[in-house]
Amino acid sequence: MTVHVVPVWVYVAVFLALMVLTGLTTGVAFINLGLLNTVVALAIAGVKMLLVVLFFMHVWHSSSLTKLVIVAGFFWLALLIGLTLADEQSRHWDQTPASWQAPAAAPSSR
Repeated sequence: MTVHVVPVWVYVAVFLALMVLTGLTTGVAFINLGLLNTVVALAIAGVKMLLVVLFFMHVWHSSSLTKLVIVAGFFWLALLIGLTLADEQSRHWDQTPASWQAPAAAPSSR
């Protein structure tokens, strides 16, 4: 079995990229982008996740089977999230809360 040696500068570069992306995430949190806030935050988180998986978990230099298992895991996660969101979107619940007032008392007939 051959061992691939990654130079230290690669780890330092990935670490610095992660720190920059973390700062970017914090900076974007203070900017009102409307509905895009979540999309931008998830995109930055996805890039950070890829950096960690590829370099710190050594998937970049691993076998094709390992890469296939990781891709299958992410496909399974996307499938579960998609099915959960489809279930949530198919429910048509009334989101308006009912009144907190007690019903008016019926007039007594004496």
